[in-house]
Amino acid sequence: MKKVTLQEIANSLGISRTTVWKVFSGHEGVSDSLRTKVIAKAQELGYAIPEDFQYPSQAENTTPVNIAVAVCRPETSLFWMTIIHQIAKVFSAHNVNLVYTYLPTSADPSYLLPSSLTNGSVHGIIVLNVYNERLLHLLAETQISKVFLDTSSLVPPDELNGDLLLMESRTSVRRITSHLLEQGRTRIGFIGDIGYAQSNQERYEGFCQALTDAGKKPDFSVCLTTPLGIDTYREEIDTFLSSLSRMPDAFVCASDYVASILMQLLEKRGLRIPEDIAVSGFDNITEDLLAEDLTTVQVFNEDLGARLALQILYRIKHPHKPHEITYLSTNVLYRGSTGD
Repeated sequence: MKKVTLQEIANSLGISRTTVWKVFSGHEGVSDSLRTKVIAKAQELGYAIPEDFQYPSQAENTTPVNIAVAVCRPETSLFWMTIIHQIAKVFSAHNVNLVYTYLPTSADPSYLLPSSLTNGSVHGIIVLNVYNERLLHLLAETQISKVFLDTSSLVPPDELNGDLLLMESRTSVRRITSHLLEQGRTRIGFIGDIGYAQSNQERYEGFCQALTDAGKKPDFSVCLTTPLGIDTYREEIDTFLSSLSRMPDAFVCASDYVASILMQLLEKRGLRIPEDIAVSGFDNITEDLLAEDLTTVQVFNEDLGARLALQILYRIKHPHKPHEITYLSTNVLYRGSTGD
């Protein structure tokens, strides 16, 4: 397809190319009414509007842009609130209204999405901390632009009908596991519900790959990867530990939340960390005092928030472009829980 030029936009409106250039480069000297006409004509002709282009403020538009942030259990961690706060900052800079929408953790067959997501009042949805299969499919059925942060392992990206943003997980956990093996810790377990989230699944894949690299196979007897109840993590991990005839040399956990619970339960059993058992987590959440010395993977949640906001703005402008799967890099932080 032929690329539309600034000159073609100018010719169609009977104005100079310089005037069109001023509109898309952010320069002054163009009236509000003419600026609106130039943008409308560019969209009509299929001009590739720059991703960082800031549309006229709501005062200049007849229809304000409303974008929903649909989230489950944001109160469970400062991690989620930091992301939401960053989304709000980007939206404010682009004169976009944030419509906060709370979703349940599960949904029965009769459940319907909140009307704010389906009545046409929002132009896009950012989906956070939603892993329920039915909820994700209901969101996918909506015919508006969507960006998801992570997804359930049971709902692959091609079923989301939207863009997917993920934090890099495989390589970072593979690196931690390899580090533990190099320390001589040969019997290593994994704890995390790999059916809950795509990110958990990829962390487990990184764990298994490190073992394969070292010529070993996962010892499934010291791995807890089955579904865990949202409110029964402690009880289920405690039961799992009690079932072990012999403790492993180390545990790689799918999150800092799981790792913190695990460390409490190990210390309750009189086991020392890292002397008896090394432990690692993921997310770099420092709300728990035990996590301050935890080897983990730093997730740049402010960058996640900004990227989510910019991606939904892009998707609203380009609804027919192919859906995207984007990974944001992470950083391994070695600390005392693995002897570092």
